[in-house]
Amino acid sequence: MTYIWTASGWLYLAAVMDLYSCKIVGYSLSIRMTADLVCATLQIVIHTRQPPIKS
Repeated sequence: MTYIWTASGWLYLAAVMDLYSCKIVGYSLSIRMTADLVCATLQIVIHTRQPPIKS
């Protein structure tokens, strides 16, 4: 997580990086730094990458 100054004020950025390829695989922006921001980012990554489910 990090924060970015914009003309509208501070924005908070949560990103997930694939450690194998070193690419950002998902991110979310919000005006508040909350756990929901992180959860939303993880949900986006899981939805787009569709990792296998281990039992």
